[in-house]
Amino acid sequence: MSLDPLAPGTLALAEEFGLSKDEYDLVLEKLGRIPNVTELGIFSVMWSEHCSYKSTRVHLAKFPTKAPHVIYGPGENAGAIDIGEGLAAIFKMESHNHPSFIEPYQGAATGVGGILRDVFTMGARPVALMNALRFGEPDHPKTRRLVDGVVSGIAGYGNCVGVPTVGGETNFDKRYNGNILVNVFCLGIAPRDKIFTSAAKGANNPVVYVGAKTGRDGIHGATMASAEFTEGDDSQRPTVQVGDPFLEKLLIEACLELMATDAIIGIQDMGAAGLTSSSIEMASKGGAGIELDLDQVPAREEGMTPYEFMLSESQERMLMVLKPGREPEAKRIFDKWGLDAAVIGTTTDSGNLTLRWHGRIVCDLPLGPLADEAPKYERPYVAPLKAIPLSDAEQTRLEHEYPGFSQAMTRLMAAPDMASKRWIWEQYDRHVMGDTLADSGSDAAIVRLYGSQRALAMTCDVTPRYVEADAYEGGKQAVAEAWRNLTAVGSRPLAVTDNLNFGNPQRPEIMGQIVYAIEGMAEACRALNFPVISGNVSLYNETNGQAILPTPAIGGVGIIENLQRRATADGLKAGDVLVLVGDTSGHLGQSMYARELFGLGGGPPPVDLALEKKNGDFVRGLIADGLVRACHDLSDGGLACAAAEMALGSNVGIELGYQGDLSDAAFLHGEDQARYLVAAPQSDLRGLEDRAREAGVSVLVVGEVGGRDLSYLGASGARERLPLDDLRRAHEGWLPAYMKVAH
Repeated sequence: MSLDPLAPGTLALAEEFGLSKDEYDLVLEKLGRIPNVTELGIFSVMWSEHCSYKSTRVHLAKFPTKAPHVIYGPGENAGAIDIGEGLAAIFKMESHNHPSFIEPYQGAATGVGGILRDVFTMGARPVALMNALRFGEPDHPKTRRLVDGVVSGIAGYGNCVGVPTVGGETNFDKRYNGNILVNVFCLGIAPRDKIFTSAAKGANNPVVYVGAKTGRDGIHGATMASAEFTEGDDSQRPTVQVGDPFLEKLLIEACLELMATDAIIGIQDMGAAGLTSSSIEMASKGGAGIELDLDQVPAREEGMTPYEFMLSESQERMLMVLKPGREPEAKRIFDKWGLDAAVIGTTTDSGNLTLRWHGRIVCDLPLGPLADEAPKYERPYVAPLKAIPLSDAEQTRLEHEYPGFSQAMTRLMAAPDMASKRWIWEQYDRHVMGDTLADSGSDAAIVRLYGSQRALAMTCDVTPRYVEADAYEGGKQAVAEAWRNLTAVGSRPLAVTDNLNFGNPQRPEIMGQIVYAIEGMAEACRALNFPVISGNVSLYNETNGQAILPTPAIGGVGIIENLQRRATADGLKAGDVLVLVGDTSGHLGQSMYARELFGLGGGPPPVDLALEKKNGDFVRGLIADGLVRACHDLSDGGLACAAAEMALGSNVGIELGYQGDLSDAAFLHGEDQARYLVAAPQSDLRGLEDRAREAGVSVLVVGEVGGRDLSYLGASGARERLPLDDLRRAHEGWLPAYMKVAH
């Protein structure tokens, strides 16, 4: 940066850095003086939306975050839960949306690198990655290139670093044309009694930098992530960092080796805002101060200024505070792994961030205003508009213009959101480390706890069209679906991480979406005993004033105590009976059927949380007792699409049938919540029905497994057959054909 780092920081420069006039005035008030350029840059990133959550902190406090099994909730690098037998699961979800739109390969790759560091910085060995991707409409000129770049970036980084990518979801919608979403989840395992935090307590302790050298890449990345895009503006391209997964692997192993000693007081990765946020967070959480000598920071480029050192977001870097005298031990370990490392400062009792450069003090800021005293806004909001329910005429059209089972299923299963994403997940190494038991074909991925008969299940879920139609119900549904997906594999849901992706919070209608979605999520988490232990907020996801669909993604984790008693969606056997668990009213509002075949919306299905819990507990009990070996939750596309996914995954046909009061369309494609499709041997059917009666749970036999067709016998009295091979071609053909078209 050409500006003198000691020059006064003006209002014009503050606004260029992303601070408002009111915020600049507050800086002056907190300091009692005009900051210099370096200090102003530090304020700007620490007060950015990406780092401070200034628009959402007041509402995030509504989430339930405590439970007997929660070790660390929000506030650390990642959340941690006790999973028994002396182990903890540590996990988090983060966004890399803006960088991935600007530079899809590196944006997505560095998103993976960043979330890995959030997890292993707490002492956990990463064992699983997931991702939730949202792209624009397939016909948009940028979509294909973005899909290719993002998927390649995720694969390139995750595969090289040696952590399996085991699950996720991918959607397409025109509302993401100008702002895609790349949300990345990581889970790691650590000894329950050896979890590391970022707090740097005490004075006169050495501050150690380790990892890649610092360059000028990523400067003001946090600020860029806190602003809207403007179509055709490529000026932000230099803010995207470049990742090195091989260096990250060395960093993981070196840090875990050092963590096995007792040399570390606190440790933090250098993520958003780089050296600035890591040093400030460590010192402020430890109730200390910190003094850094920037001349000691390993640099990749010559002539870097304090501003550039502090705001660089170069990847694969960690900051740690060691016990005095342990520096040689740490250096031996870092030398062994070929990593740059340097003592760049000490902790103090000043309560300030002090920076030295070329023998001069170039920054001396109190930590309070940068951390806990950062602005916290209660932005004005209005109740978000709810979608108009389907009219009687629309409902009649949906039910009476049903195109027939074969045509409806072929079109639905080949629609971009419903089509197989095999082209994507086959690029990921899903089985490295050897403990992946179920991946992208399952409701939830399953990763065995090494050397045991226990496992963790994990899933990513949200239905953005539901959230836009009714933010409160949509927020509830996102949590409920994650809870269902974990239940469907036989796991006991334990906790949630979230990634709240929305537009500009300064628009009251967008802020209303945020508030109502959070309140719906919070209600669901309380009702389902499913605490939020970590998360990320990504705002300003819009271009030229056009916001994305509100997308509060949920990452859920559950525990399977006995691997012999689990279920998957691809576990059908010929002769099995298919049983629908849960009440069906045939709700077609916001259904995939209404959208894809008729271009209609309507109101989303209501979420009855008490019913969710009752039905889920019932299904989990069936799996635990060995009565059910295959299970799938019902979501997009309703019963028929769930059955199709089970049939395709198991490579065996299904005969469905229904002669009740609902229309074929409502029965087959309604998206009522709290429902599961389970398979059981004929011999176990009576026992299953008896248990349902005792539990007050609605069950209905809807089909049998066998043959090579997916078929349906409905109101017409004639069975309509769709050969499984034809359905597979439609379902698995769309994405490869789309990606083969010339870029």
